[in-house]
Amino acid sequence: MFKLFLLVAVLAFAQVSAFMGAPLVTQQRAPVVTSGAGSMEMRARVCDLLGKKPNRQARVVTFSHRRIKKVQHVNLQWKRFFSESLGRKVRLRLSTKGIKTVNKLGSIDAAAKKFDVDLKKF
Repeated sequence: MFKLFLLVAVLAFAQVSAFMGAPLVTQQRAPVVTSGAGSMEMRARVCDLLGKKPNRQARVVTFSHRRIKKVQHVNLQWKRFFSESLGRKVRLRLSTKGIKTVNKLGSIDAAAKKFDVDLKKF
């Protein structure tokens, strides 16, 4: 009987000590800043000039008259314009209406001045 008790005590101690290994690391490492595709940051689908955003309140009405929510995205295009004030090209993500506005006003500098956009960020 004593041997059985001793055997159970040794097995219980062995199971407990198996979980008492190295302590868990609770500190988080600082993110490593790298360049390239791994460091790309997701941008919102917003026009850089006009600030147009997706319409999240749209609905589709089916034949059975069920209403399903859908998102109407802005038609965004990457467009490169030459900025005379900066003396270089700037690459913007504009809606098609924003592109038409730039063409109407004559230059990206005039459009940026009208809509208070800082072209140095692009």
